[in-house]
Amino acid sequence: MKKIFTLVAVASISALVACGPSAEQKAAAEKAKQDSITAADAAAKAAADAAAKASQDSTAAYTAAQEAKTKAMNDSIAAAEDAKKGKGKMTSKPKEAPKKTEVKAGQGKG
Repeated sequence: MKKIFTLVAVASISALVACGPSAEQKAAAEKAKQDSITAADAAAKAAADAAAKASQDSTAAYTAAQEAKTKAMNDSIAAAEDAKKGKGKMTSKPKEAPKKTEVKAGQGKG
């Protein structure tokens, strides 16, 4: 009985050890883990770069809009001052109303 028990115990321990991953499998798993970490870092860096570029583009667009607004305001002020001094007249001509044609009986529209 002791021999059978010992034989079964040795067989089960050797089977347990043999079922584990080999050194090659462990190395492949470690390499896959490192590759995954590298890919995640690259993706995070790309996202950060895109966010920084978007921020720069937004700031540039805002600055351009402010400059255009300031230029338009300065042009309006200059035109108003010129009109005040009499150099330029800021008058607009009134639009003429379109002439109405009178339709007589028997001259229907269609």
